[in-house]
Amino acid sequence: MKYIKYSFLTVFVFISSFSIFFDSNTGFLFNSKAASEDVVVIGTGYVGLIVGSSLANVGHSVTCVDIDEDKIEKLKEGVMPIYEPGLKDIVYRNHLAKRLSFATDVLSAIKKSKVIMIAVGTPMGENGKANLKALHSVAKNIGDVLKDSQDYKIVCIKSTVPVGTNKKIKSLIREYAGENANFDIVSNPEFLRAGAALKDLHERNPIVLGSDSERALSIMADLYRPIVGEGTPLIKTNLPSAEMIKYAWNCLVAVKVSYVNDLSRFCNACGADILQVIKAMGFEDIVLPFKNVRPGPGLGGSCLPKDTRALVAMADKQGVDLAMVKAAIRSSHLQKEAAIEQLYDLLDGNVRGKTIGILGLSFKANTDDIRKSPAIPLIRRLLADGATIKAYDPQAVENMKMLFPEITYYGSKGQVISDSDALVILTAWEQFKNLDLKRVAKTMKQPVLVDARNMFDPGELYRNGFRFANFGRA
Repeated sequence: MKYIKYSFLTVFVFISSFSIFFDSNTGFLFNSKAASEDVVVIGTGYVGLIVGSSLANVGHSVTCVDIDEDKIEKLKEGVMPIYEPGLKDIVYRNHLAKRLSFATDVLSAIKKSKVIMIAVGTPMGENGKANLKALHSVAKNIGDVLKDSQDYKIVCIKSTVPVGTNKKIKSLIREYAGENANFDIVSNPEFLRAGAALKDLHERNPIVLGSDSERALSIMADLYRPIVGEGTPLIKTNLPSAEMIKYAWNCLVAVKVSYVNDLSRFCNACGADILQVIKAMGFEDIVLPFKNVRPGPGLGGSCLPKDTRALVAMADKQGVDLAMVKAAIRSSHLQKEAAIEQLYDLLDGNVRGKTIGILGLSFKANTDDIRKSPAIPLIRRLLADGATIKAYDPQAVENMKMLFPEITYYGSKGQVISDSDALVILTAWEQFKNLDLKRVAKTMKQPVLVDARNMFDPGELYRNGFRFANFGRA
C-alpha cells in the first residue's frame, strides 16, 4: 500500500508542476505555475521550512539549509522536525519534484541563489532583547560570498528582529563584502500561527515587504505573485515600518487576549457571561474596523473617557485589576500631553508672547461636543504660559466660549492662520484637509504646524518649508 500511495503521489507531483491543485489537508489551492527564482532559505525551523516549501510549491527552486546535519538528513528522508497540518505532504511533493532541496553547505547555497532568505532563530534573552548572534553569523557568510562576486542578490530577513536591525545587517554585510558588493536588503516578516501556518501564508495574513530599493521590492513581489494571486494582501513599505508591523501585529493580539482575560475575571466577580460579552464586542469590528483607526490627541467626548473610568472603578470595587483598561486611560493622557509637548518643542520651549492658532475645538469632527476635548488642556497650558490664542471650529465655538471667554474666536480658518506663530490642528474637520499649504506658510509669521490628526503628507509639509510634528509619520 505504501508503494501504491507514493506511486500515485509521484504522478500527482508531475501533473502539479504544470497546473493548480487542491490540498485536502489545508483546504486551499496551490499554484505551481510561476517564473522560477533560485531561493535559499537559511534556517529550517518553523518559519524557514514552511516558507521554503511554499515557495517551492509555487514553482521556485528552493534550497533550505541548516547547520544541523541530523535535521537535514531527516528532512531528506521525509521526517519533519515539527508538526504542522499539510507540511509533510508539501515537503514530500516538492522534494520529489526537485523544486525543494536540503543542504548544510551555506556558502554554496548562497552563491547559486538570487534571493537569500534568513529565517534563523532570534530567541529572547534574559533582559528581553533578541539574541541576534545567528543573524550576524549569516551576515558574515553572505558578506564573504559577495566579496568575491558581483552577482546581484537580495538579502531577505524573515527572522523577527528589533526595529533598525535590517539597516544594521546591511551595514554589517557591506563591512564584510566591501563597498562594491551588489545587494539589497528586504524585511519580510512572517505572521504564521502554529496549526494554521500554510493557510495563513496563502489565504489570510498579508505579505509585508520593506526596503529602500524599488528593484528589490519588485523582485520580491514577483517571487510571491502566485501566492498574492490567491488573494493574500501584499504591502510594500520601508524597512523600519516592516519591522514595526511584525511586533505591532503580535502585540495587538496580546492586547486583545489580555483585555478578554481581564474581563473574564471581572465577569466571574459580577456574574456576567464572558462568552456573551465577547460575542457582542465582535460587532465593534463592523463599527470601527482596525484598518480605519487613526492616531489622534487622546480620547475625547463623553462615552470613552467616562466609561473606561467607570468600568475600572466597578472592577476595583470587586477586587479585580483591569490592567488593560487602566493602560488605555493612561495612554490617552500621554497622547494629549504629547500633542502639547510637540508644540512647545517646535517653539523651543517658549510660547510667551507668541500667537498660537488652533483649528478644531470639538473632540472630533461633525459634532459641537467639547467634553474632554484635547483643546482644553492645550488652551489651559498656553494661557498659563503667556501665549495669545486664536481659535476656530465650524460648530464648537459657542461651547468653548463658556470655558474660555478670554481667548479670541474667529469665523474662518484663514483668520486664525494669518499672522500666527504656530498652528495646531486638533480636529479632523473635512474643511481643514483642503488647506493650501503654500499659502498657509506665507500668511503665518513662521510656518510651524502641529498636525495632531495626520491631515497632511509629511513630504508636502517639508516641501512647503514647515517645521512640523504629527503622530507616527514624521
